[in-house]
Amino acid sequence: MSLLEGIRVVDLTHVMAGPTCTQLLADLGAEVVKVERLPDGDDSRRSVPPTLRAPDGTEESAAFCMMNRGKSGLALDLKTEGGKLVLGRLLDRADVLVENYRAGTLDRLGFGWKQVHERWPSLVYCSITGFGRTGPYAQKGGFDLVAQAMSGIMSITGTARGEPPVKCGPPLTDIGAGMLAAVGILAALVERSRTGRGRLVETSLFEAGIVFTYWQSAIALATGTAPGPLGSAHPLSAPYEAFPTADGRWIVVGGANQANWKRLCAILGAPELAEDPRFATNAQRMAHLGELRAILSDLFRRREAAHWLARLDEAGVPAGPVNDIVEMLADPQTRARNMVVEVEHASLGRVRALGCPIKVEGAPTGPRKGPPRLGEDTVAILEACGFGAGEIEALFAEGAVAAPDRPGPGAGR
Repeated sequence: MSLLEGIRVVDLTHVMAGPTCTQLLADLGAEVVKVERLPDGDDSRRSVPPTLRAPDGTEESAAFCMMNRGKSGLALDLKTEGGKLVLGRLLDRADVLVENYRAGTLDRLGFGWKQVHERWPSLVYCSITGFGRTGPYAQKGGFDLVAQAMSGIMSITGTARGEPPVKCGPPLTDIGAGMLAAVGILAALVERSRTGRGRLVETSLFEAGIVFTYWQSAIALATGTAPGPLGSAHPLSAPYEAFPTADGRWIVVGGANQANWKRLCAILGAPELAEDPRFATNAQRMAHLGELRAILSDLFRRREAAHWLARLDEAGVPAGPVNDIVEMLADPQTRARNMVVEVEHASLGRVRALGCPIKVEGAPTGPRKGPPRLGEDTVAILEACGFGAGEIEALFAEGAVAAPDRPGPGAGR
Protein backbone atom coordinates (compact mmCIF):
# COMPACT_ATOMS: atom_id res chain seq x y z
CA MET A 1 0.00 0.00 0.00
CA SER A 2 1.40 3.39 -0.95
CA LEU A 3 1.91 6.09 1.68
CA LEU A 4 -0.86 8.41 0.48
CA GLU A 5 -3.26 5.73 -0.69
CA GLY A 6 -6.79 7.14 -0.70
CA ILE A 7 -5.73 10.80 -0.67
CA ARG A 8 -7.31 12.70 -3.57
CA VAL A 9 -5.68 15.85 -4.88
CA VAL A 10 -7.22 18.38 -7.25
CA ASP A 11 -4.36 20.01 -9.12
CA LEU A 12 -5.17 23.48 -10.49
CA THR A 13 -1.53 24.32 -11.12
CA HIS A 14 0.56 24.99 -14.17
CA VAL A 15 4.16 25.15 -15.40
CA MET A 16 6.58 24.37 -12.54
CA ALA A 17 6.12 25.11 -8.82
CA GLY A 18 2.62 23.63 -8.51
CA PRO A 19 3.27 20.63 -10.76
CA THR A 20 6.43 19.89 -8.74
CA CYS A 21 4.29 19.74 -5.60
CA THR A 22 1.53 17.58 -7.05
CA GLN A 23 3.91 15.23 -8.85
CA LEU A 24 5.67 14.57 -5.55
CA LEU A 25 2.32 13.82 -3.91
CA ALA A 26 1.47 11.49 -6.79
CA ASP A 27 4.82 9.72 -6.36
CA LEU A 28 3.90 9.14 -2.72
CA GLY A 29 0.65 7.49 -3.75
CA ALA A 30 -1.96 10.25 -3.90
CA GLU A 31 -4.58 10.22 -6.65
CA VAL A 32 -3.95 13.48 -8.52
CA VAL A 33 -6.38 14.98 -11.05
CA LYS A 34 -4.61 17.60 -13.12
CA VAL A 35 -7.18 20.18 -14.20
CA GLU A 36 -5.96 22.02 -17.30
CA ARG A 37 -7.42 25.24 -18.61
CA LEU A 38 -9.19 25.33 -21.94
CA PRO A 39 -8.50 25.90 -24.71
CA ASP A 40 -4.74 25.19 -24.57
CA GLY A 41 -3.93 23.53 -21.26
CA ASP A 42 -0.81 23.95 -19.14
CA ASP A 43 1.61 26.54 -20.53
CA SER A 44 4.41 23.98 -20.35
CA ARG A 45 2.75 22.16 -23.25
CA ARG A 46 4.17 24.99 -25.34
CA SER A 47 7.63 24.95 -23.73
CA VAL A 48 9.25 23.56 -26.87
CA PRO A 49 11.61 22.39 -28.23
CA PRO A 50 12.27 19.62 -27.48
CA THR A 51 9.26 17.50 -28.19
CA LEU A 52 8.61 13.76 -28.02
CA ARG A 53 7.18 12.33 -31.24
CA ALA A 54 4.50 9.64 -31.31
CA PRO A 55 4.31 6.97 -34.03
CA ASP A 56 1.35 8.81 -35.57
CA GLY A 57 3.45 11.96 -35.94
CA THR A 58 1.87 13.93 -33.11
CA GLU A 59 4.21 15.59 -30.65
CA GLU A 60 4.16 16.32 -26.94
CA SER A 61 6.27 18.75 -24.95
CA ALA A 62 9.14 17.01 -23.17
CA ALA A 63 8.87 19.64 -20.41
CA PHE A 64 5.18 18.92 -19.79
CA CYS A 65 5.79 15.17 -19.75
CA MET A 66 8.61 15.56 -17.22
CA MET A 67 6.50 17.50 -14.72
CA ASN A 68 3.13 15.72 -14.96
CA ARG A 69 3.63 11.99 -14.86
CA GLY A 70 1.50 10.07 -12.40
CA LYS A 71 -1.56 12.31 -12.85
CA SER A 72 -4.95 11.93 -14.49
CA GLY A 73 -5.92 14.66 -16.93
CA LEU A 74 -9.12 16.75 -17.05
CA ALA A 75 -9.59 19.65 -19.48
CA LEU A 76 -11.95 22.24 -17.96
CA ASP A 77 -13.13 25.78 -18.59
CA LEU A 78 -13.77 27.33 -15.18
CA LYS A 79 -15.36 30.38 -16.77
CA THR A 80 -18.38 28.26 -17.70
CA GLU A 81 -21.13 27.23 -15.32
CA GLY A 82 -20.53 23.62 -16.24
CA GLY A 83 -16.83 23.98 -15.47
CA LYS A 84 -17.61 25.33 -12.02
CA LEU A 85 -20.07 22.51 -11.45
CA VAL A 86 -17.43 19.92 -12.36
CA LEU A 87 -14.83 21.46 -10.05
CA GLY A 88 -17.36 21.47 -7.23
CA ARG A 89 -18.04 17.76 -7.77
CA LEU A 90 -14.29 17.10 -7.74
CA LEU A 91 -13.92 18.92 -4.44
CA ASP A 92 -16.81 16.91 -2.98
CA ARG A 93 -14.48 13.90 -3.23
CA ALA A 94 -11.12 15.61 -2.62
CA ASP A 95 -8.76 15.92 0.33
CA VAL A 96 -6.43 18.56 -1.11
CA LEU A 97 -6.65 21.40 -3.61
CA VAL A 98 -3.41 22.91 -4.95
CA GLU A 99 -3.40 26.12 -7.00
CA ASN A 100 -0.86 28.64 -8.25
CA TYR A 101 -3.07 31.23 -9.91
CA ARG A 102 -2.36 34.93 -9.54
CA ALA A 103 -3.84 36.28 -6.30
CA GLY A 104 -7.60 36.86 -6.51
CA THR A 105 -8.26 34.79 -9.64
CA LEU A 106 -9.95 31.86 -7.90
CA ASP A 107 -11.83 34.19 -5.54
CA ARG A 108 -13.48 35.74 -8.60
CA LEU A 109 -14.40 32.28 -9.86
CA GLY A 110 -15.90 31.28 -6.52
CA PHE A 111 -13.10 28.94 -5.41
CA GLY A 112 -10.90 31.09 -3.18
CA TRP A 113 -9.78 29.80 0.21
CA LYS A 114 -12.61 31.31 2.27
CA GLN A 115 -15.27 30.18 -0.21
CA VAL A 116 -13.89 26.65 -0.42
CA HIS A 117 -13.30 26.32 3.33
CA GLU A 118 -16.87 27.32 4.08
CA ARG A 119 -18.25 24.71 1.68
CA TRP A 120 -15.63 21.96 2.22
CA PRO A 121 -14.24 22.55 5.73
CA SER A 122 -12.13 19.38 5.77
CA LEU A 123 -10.27 20.24 2.56
CA VAL A 124 -6.59 21.19 2.73
CA TYR A 125 -6.12 24.19 0.43
CA CYS A 126 -2.61 24.98 -0.83
CA SER A 127 -1.73 28.23 -2.57
CA ILE A 128 1.64 28.80 -4.25
CA THR A 129 2.30 32.37 -5.39
CA GLY A 130 5.19 34.53 -6.44
CA PHE A 131 5.51 36.48 -3.19
CA GLY A 132 2.88 35.19 -0.75
CA ARG A 133 -0.71 36.18 -0.03
CA THR A 134 0.22 39.08 2.26
CA GLY A 135 2.68 41.95 2.15
CA PRO A 136 3.30 44.75 -0.36
CA TYR A 137 4.07 42.32 -3.22
CA ALA A 138 1.03 40.09 -2.76
CA GLN A 139 -0.45 41.15 -6.10
CA LYS A 140 2.82 40.89 -7.98
CA GLY A 141 3.20 38.02 -10.43
CA GLY A 142 6.03 35.62 -9.80
CA PHE A 143 8.61 33.96 -12.02
CA ASP A 144 11.69 32.01 -10.98
CA LEU A 145 14.05 34.55 -12.58
CA VAL A 146 12.47 37.41 -10.63
CA ALA A 147 12.41 35.41 -7.39
CA GLN A 148 16.07 34.43 -7.78
CA ALA A 149 16.96 38.08 -8.27
CA MET A 150 14.89 39.52 -5.43
CA SER A 151 15.75 36.78 -2.91
CA GLY A 152 19.46 37.53 -3.31
CA ILE A 153 20.39 34.30 -5.07
CA MET A 154 21.66 36.06 -8.19
CA SER A 155 23.93 38.28 -6.09
CA ILE A 156 25.81 35.24 -4.76
CA THR A 157 25.84 33.15 -7.96
CA GLY A 158 28.70 33.69 -10.39
CA THR A 159 32.44 34.11 -10.11
CA ALA A 160 33.17 37.65 -8.92
CA ARG A 161 31.67 40.98 -7.94
CA GLY A 162 31.24 43.35 -10.84
CA GLU A 163 30.45 40.59 -13.32
CA PRO A 164 26.93 40.34 -14.82
CA PRO A 165 24.46 38.66 -12.44
CA VAL A 166 24.04 34.93 -12.97
CA LYS A 167 20.88 32.88 -12.42
CA CYS A 168 21.23 29.45 -10.88
CA GLY A 169 20.73 27.05 -13.80
CA PRO A 170 17.72 25.08 -12.50
CA PRO A 171 14.49 26.95 -11.64
CA LEU A 172 15.50 26.81 -8.02
CA THR A 173 12.65 28.80 -6.50
CA ASP A 174 9.97 27.01 -8.53
CA ILE A 175 11.18 23.56 -7.47
CA GLY A 176 11.86 24.71 -3.91
CA ALA A 177 8.40 26.23 -3.53
CA GLY A 178 6.82 23.03 -4.85
CA MET A 179 8.68 20.93 -2.30
CA LEU A 180 7.87 23.31 0.55
CA ALA A 181 4.21 23.21 -0.45
CA ALA A 182 4.22 19.41 -0.37
CA VAL A 183 5.69 19.45 3.15
CA GLY A 184 3.02 21.90 4.28
CA ILE A 185 0.24 19.80 2.75
CA LEU A 186 1.46 16.65 4.47
CA ALA A 187 1.61 18.47 7.82
CA ALA A 188 -1.92 19.79 7.31
CA LEU A 189 -3.17 16.30 6.48
CA VAL A 190 -1.65 14.96 9.70
CA GLU A 191 -3.40 17.68 11.68
CA ARG A 192 -6.67 17.01 9.84
CA SER A 193 -6.50 13.39 10.95
CA ARG A 194 -6.80 14.71 14.52
CA THR A 195 -9.22 17.62 14.05
CA GLY A 196 -11.16 16.83 10.88
CA ARG A 197 -10.59 20.36 9.57
CA GLY A 198 -8.53 21.57 6.67
CA ARG A 199 -6.03 24.40 6.67
CA LEU A 200 -4.78 26.99 4.22
CA VAL A 201 -1.17 26.12 3.34
CA GLU A 202 0.79 28.70 1.41
CA THR A 203 4.32 29.41 0.28
CA SER A 204 5.95 31.42 -2.47
CA LEU A 205 8.82 31.46 -4.92
CA PHE A 206 10.28 34.45 -3.07
CA GLU A 207 10.34 32.63 0.28
CA ALA A 208 11.74 29.50 -1.33
CA GLY A 209 14.57 31.61 -2.69
CA ILE A 210 15.21 33.15 0.71
CA VAL A 211 15.60 29.80 2.49
CA PHE A 212 18.28 28.77 0.00
CA THR A 213 20.45 31.61 1.39
CA TYR A 214 20.91 30.19 4.89
CA TRP A 215 24.72 30.49 4.94
CA GLN A 216 24.84 33.85 3.19
CA SER A 217 22.06 35.25 5.39
CA ALA A 218 23.97 34.06 8.47
CA ILE A 219 26.94 36.13 7.28
CA ALA A 220 24.82 39.19 6.47
CA LEU A 221 22.89 39.09 9.76
CA ALA A 222 26.08 38.69 11.78
CA THR A 223 28.22 41.28 9.98
CA GLY A 224 25.86 43.63 8.17
CA THR A 225 27.81 42.94 4.98
CA ALA A 226 26.32 41.29 1.92
CA PRO A 227 28.45 38.37 0.71
CA GLY A 228 29.15 38.18 -2.99
CA PRO A 229 29.67 35.40 -5.52
CA LEU A 230 32.46 32.86 -4.97
CA GLY A 231 32.13 30.65 -8.02
CA SER A 232 31.94 27.08 -6.76
CA ALA A 233 33.50 27.94 -3.38
CA HIS A 234 31.74 27.76 -0.02
CA PRO A 235 31.15 31.05 1.82
CA LEU A 236 32.25 29.63 5.19
CA SER A 237 34.61 26.69 4.56
CA ALA A 238 37.73 25.96 2.51
CA PRO A 239 38.83 24.16 0.48
CA TYR A 240 35.35 23.36 -0.77
CA GLU A 241 35.11 24.01 -4.51
CA ALA A 242 35.96 22.86 -8.04
CA PHE A 243 39.49 22.41 -9.36
CA PRO A 244 40.82 21.77 -12.90
CA THR A 245 42.82 18.63 -13.68
CA ALA A 246 45.37 17.62 -16.29
CA ASP A 247 42.87 16.14 -18.76
CA GLY A 248 40.63 19.23 -18.81
CA ARG A 249 38.01 17.79 -16.48
CA TRP A 250 36.94 19.52 -13.29
CA ILE A 251 36.47 17.84 -9.95
CA VAL A 252 34.99 19.12 -6.71
CA VAL A 253 36.67 18.55 -3.36
CA GLY A 254 35.29 19.02 0.14
CA GLY A 255 38.43 19.16 2.24
CA ALA A 256 37.29 21.81 4.69
CA ASN A 257 37.46 20.12 8.09
CA GLN A 258 40.90 19.70 9.62
CA ALA A 259 41.16 15.94 9.18
CA ASN A 260 40.21 16.10 5.50
CA TRP A 261 42.44 19.13 4.95
CA LYS A 262 45.48 17.21 6.22
CA ARG A 263 44.54 14.15 4.14
CA LEU A 264 44.17 16.35 1.05
CA CYS A 265 47.60 17.90 1.56
CA ALA A 266 49.15 14.44 1.82
CA ILE A 267 47.35 13.20 -1.33
CA LEU A 268 48.59 16.24 -3.26
CA GLY A 269 52.15 15.57 -2.12
CA ALA A 270 52.27 18.88 -0.27
CA PRO A 271 52.08 18.05 3.47
CA GLU A 272 53.79 21.35 4.26
CA LEU A 273 50.57 23.19 3.31
CA ALA A 274 48.89 21.80 6.42
CA GLU A 275 51.44 23.65 8.56
CA ASP A 276 51.49 26.85 6.53
CA PRO A 277 50.20 29.59 8.88
CA ARG A 278 48.05 30.98 6.07
CA PHE A 279 46.12 27.70 5.87
CA ALA A 280 46.43 26.16 9.34
CA THR A 281 42.77 26.66 10.29
CA ASN A 282 39.55 27.08 8.37
CA ALA A 283 39.34 30.76 9.32
CA GLN A 284 42.85 31.33 7.98
CA ARG A 285 42.11 29.41 4.81
CA MET A 286 39.03 31.56 4.21
CA ALA A 287 41.09 34.70 4.82
CA HIS A 288 43.59 33.57 2.16
CA LEU A 289 41.12 31.86 -0.18
CA GLY A 290 42.57 33.30 -3.38
CA GLU A 291 46.08 32.12 -2.55
CA LEU A 292 44.80 28.71 -1.47
CA ARG A 293 42.80 28.27 -4.67
CA ALA A 294 45.80 29.14 -6.86
CA ILE A 295 48.13 26.71 -5.08
CA LEU A 296 45.66 23.82 -5.10
CA SER A 297 44.71 24.42 -8.74
CA ASP A 298 48.37 24.13 -9.77
CA LEU A 299 48.71 20.88 -7.82
CA PHE A 300 45.52 19.34 -9.23
CA ARG A 301 46.60 20.19 -12.80
CA ARG A 302 49.51 17.73 -12.46
CA ARG A 303 47.34 14.63 -12.88
CA GLU A 304 44.10 13.62 -14.59
CA ALA A 305 40.70 13.63 -12.88
CA ALA A 306 40.42 9.84 -12.53
CA HIS A 307 43.71 9.67 -10.63
CA TRP A 308 42.68 12.30 -8.11
CA LEU A 309 39.19 10.92 -7.62
CA ALA A 310 40.55 7.43 -6.94
CA ARG A 311 43.02 8.79 -4.39
CA LEU A 312 40.48 11.02 -2.71
CA ASP A 313 37.88 8.25 -2.49
CA GLU A 314 40.46 5.87 -1.02
CA ALA A 315 41.34 8.43 1.67
CA GLY A 316 37.71 9.24 2.43
CA VAL A 317 37.92 12.86 1.31
CA PRO A 318 34.57 13.92 -0.24
CA ALA A 319 35.05 14.51 -3.97
CA GLY A 320 33.36 13.94 -7.31
CA PRO A 321 33.48 14.80 -11.00
CA VAL A 322 31.61 17.78 -12.43
CA ASN A 323 29.15 15.86 -14.60
CA ASP A 324 27.06 17.28 -17.39
CA ILE A 325 23.40 16.29 -17.41
CA VAL A 326 23.84 13.42 -19.86
CA GLU A 327 26.66 12.02 -17.69
CA MET A 328 24.55 12.41 -14.57
CA LEU A 329 21.62 10.54 -16.14
CA ALA A 330 23.95 7.68 -17.13
CA ASP A 331 25.74 7.53 -13.78
CA PRO A 332 25.42 4.09 -12.15
CA GLN A 333 24.34 5.67 -8.86
CA THR A 334 21.53 7.55 -10.64
CA ARG A 335 20.32 4.26 -12.11
CA ALA A 336 20.79 2.29 -8.88
CA ARG A 337 18.54 4.78 -7.09
CA ASN A 338 15.84 4.55 -9.79
CA MET A 339 16.19 8.23 -10.63
CA VAL A 340 15.58 7.53 -14.32
CA VAL A 341 12.33 5.66 -14.94
CA GLU A 342 10.06 4.79 -17.83
CA VAL A 343 6.34 5.55 -17.84
CA GLU A 344 3.61 4.78 -20.34
CA HIS A 345 2.11 7.58 -22.42
CA ALA A 346 -1.14 7.03 -24.32
CA SER A 347 0.30 8.08 -27.69
CA LEU A 348 4.08 8.19 -27.19
CA GLY A 349 4.49 4.75 -25.67
CA ARG A 350 7.26 4.39 -23.12
CA VAL A 351 8.89 7.70 -22.17
CA ARG A 352 11.74 8.36 -19.77
CA ALA A 353 11.39 10.65 -16.77
CA LEU A 354 13.10 11.41 -13.50
CA GLY A 355 12.20 9.14 -10.61
CA CYS A 356 11.08 9.90 -7.07
CA PRO A 357 13.87 11.09 -4.74
CA ILE A 358 12.05 9.79 -1.65
CA LYS A 359 12.39 6.12 -0.78
CA VAL A 360 10.43 4.58 2.09
CA GLU A 361 11.10 1.05 3.28
CA GLY A 362 8.17 -1.25 2.57
CA ALA A 363 6.11 1.35 0.69
CA PRO A 364 6.27 2.03 -3.05
CA THR A 365 7.14 5.52 -4.26
CA GLY A 366 7.42 6.80 -7.80
CA PRO A 367 5.21 7.18 -10.86
CA ARG A 368 2.38 4.76 -11.50
CA LYS A 369 1.34 6.19 -14.86
CA GLY A 370 2.58 8.51 -17.55
CA PRO A 371 1.69 12.16 -18.20
CA PRO A 372 -1.81 12.72 -19.60
CA ARG A 373 -2.75 14.12 -22.95
CA LEU A 374 -4.90 17.23 -22.62
CA GLY A 375 -8.22 15.98 -21.23
CA GLU A 376 -7.20 12.34 -21.53
CA ASP A 377 -9.24 11.21 -18.52
CA THR A 378 -12.06 13.74 -18.74
CA VAL A 379 -14.90 11.27 -19.29
CA ALA A 380 -13.66 8.78 -16.68
CA ILE A 381 -13.29 11.55 -14.10
CA LEU A 382 -16.77 12.92 -14.83
CA GLU A 383 -18.27 9.46 -14.46
CA ALA A 384 -16.43 8.95 -11.16
CA CYS A 385 -17.93 12.25 -9.97
CA GLY A 386 -21.42 10.94 -10.66
CA PHE A 387 -22.22 12.68 -13.94
CA GLY A 388 -24.57 10.71 -16.17
CA ALA A 389 -24.17 10.29 -19.93
CA GLY A 390 -26.62 13.09 -20.70
CA GLU A 391 -24.93 15.49 -18.29
CA ILE A 392 -21.54 14.69 -19.81
CA GLU A 393 -22.86 15.41 -23.28
CA ALA A 394 -24.20 18.73 -22.05
CA LEU A 395 -20.81 19.66 -20.59
CA PHE A 396 -19.10 18.92 -23.91
CA ALA A 397 -21.75 20.89 -25.77
CA GLU A 398 -21.24 23.89 -23.47
CA GLY A 399 -17.47 23.75 -24.01
CA ALA A 400 -16.97 23.27 -20.29
CA VAL A 401 -14.82 20.18 -20.83
CA ALA A 402 -12.76 18.61 -23.59
CA ALA A 403 -11.07 15.31 -24.41
CA PRO A 404 -8.50 14.27 -27.03
CA ASP A 405 -11.20 12.90 -29.32
CA ARG A 406 -13.60 15.72 -28.48
CA PRO A 407 -11.62 18.94 -28.10
CA GLY A 408 -13.42 22.04 -26.98
CA PRO A 409 -13.77 25.09 -29.23
CA GLY A 410 -10.30 26.27 -30.23
CA ALA A 411 -8.62 23.70 -27.99
CA GLY A 412 -4.97 22.90 -28.56
CA ARG A 413 -3.21 19.72 -27.57
